Amino acid sequence: MVIKKERFGDAMEVVLVGRLDTQSSRLLEHELEQSYYELTELNIDLTGLEYISSAGLSVLLSAQRRMNRQGRMRLTGVRHQVMDVLDSTGFSKFMMIS
Repeated sequence: MVIKKERFGDAMEVVLVGRLDTQSSRLLEHELEQSYYELTELNIDLTGLEYISSAGLSVLLSAQRRMNRQGRMRLTGVRHQVMDVLDSTGFSKFMMIS
């Protein structure tokens, strides 16, 4: 998986390309942990995400909880197969998706 981060003051965009599985979720979690300081807006672009596992969902849930305390998080560009997973797990009910 490829993770691209771009920070604009207190906002950050993260672009994910590939598969968010057990291995890559650890990398994403590490990248996000390094970026939360003074962050009030987190946008995660999933346009290039082909697959998400339960480990990937766990990382998104942790990020959502963290950003609920200090700002907001939004998922963008969610592909059909990833949206199916978000819907079936109930994540789409509490995550901001545009």
